[in-house]
Amino acid sequence: MTEPLNVSDFERLAAERLDEGAHGYYAGGAGDEVTLRDNVEAFRRRRLRPRMLVDVEACTTATTVIGQEVSMPLLVAPVAFQRVAHPDGEVAMARAAKAVGTIMCLSTIATSTPAEVAATGAPLWFQLYVFRDEGVTRELIAQAREGGFRALVLTIDAPIRGNRERDVRNAFAIPDDIPIAVLGRGGTTPQQVFAAISASLTWRDLERICDESGLPLLVKGVLTAEDAELACSHGASGIVVSNHGGRQLDGVPATMDVLEEVVEAVDGRVEVLVDGGVRRGTDVIKALALGARAVLVGRPALWGLAADGEAGARRVLEILQAETLGALQLVGCTSPADVTRSHVR
Repeated sequence: MTEPLNVSDFERLAAERLDEGAHGYYAGGAGDEVTLRDNVEAFRRRRLRPRMLVDVEACTTATTVIGQEVSMPLLVAPVAFQRVAHPDGEVAMARAAKAVGTIMCLSTIATSTPAEVAATGAPLWFQLYVFRDEGVTRELIAQAREGGFRALVLTIDAPIRGNRERDVRNAFAIPDDIPIAVLGRGGTTPQQVFAAISASLTWRDLERICDESGLPLLVKGVLTAEDAELACSHGASGIVVSNHGGRQLDGVPATMDVLEEVVEAVDGRVEVLVDGGVRRGTDVIKALALGARAVLVGRPALWGLAADGEAGARRVLEILQAETLGALQLVGCTSPADVTRSHVR
């Protein structure tokens, strides 16, 4: 094999090129990493139900997410500190997303500014942490709005950092000289930023942010029907079923195991997305069949970035798009809109 063929190949390349601490930071999860592993296994437990003798000659992966046209039902999830993986960081990731025609979600804890990333011309969302200092939060929203970001993604499952023992064993910490450029605060260390994130966020804050931002707001971190209902009733434009890639509370369900519960609770009022564990195009089809509008991938795109910068991240996204197209055709669908609950068990 002269070049990587799939996400797993890129993961192996990234492991070779990153030092142990940096690789562990991206690859690891909380506690015993039960949820981390189960996110992947949950897709493997599902089986596709293909329908035969369907004309799939003219097949497309194109769809819309929150009214935005994308080339496929797969977006790039927010990943912090991307310059730890590659010197070009988030700018390279945005270029890769633009090249394949999908949305990149920029992390609050990014190493490139919203303006730098927006200059790539990629379609962008901004992942938002809420800070104790409301002025910082407003500044972040203003930067996103001024940069032409098309939506906010409010992360609600991180009032404190998860217990990531792999980082402790590796004695790894984000170097203090890695900039948190999105905050525009030259002297702020990663540890200070983590300490400044609010642990008192409530649904009332969600309502306020929806009213003040002027942007569609998706809520990321929902795992129950109850919270899905609250998200809808407090103004969310969308929901991301997420357990933070298994990095926060170990022992919660895999996202695929609660996706249907959330979709049923939402009952069509807003679009539902899902992240965590997507490694193949067939995984995308399984998520669509259970009611997701699209999936987000974090680690797969990051492995591509670590392996070969912009070209590697783009190649990972191209592979996943090609796999999604092939899976659509083989399952008997001509577009993501054709995938139904009957296509998976």
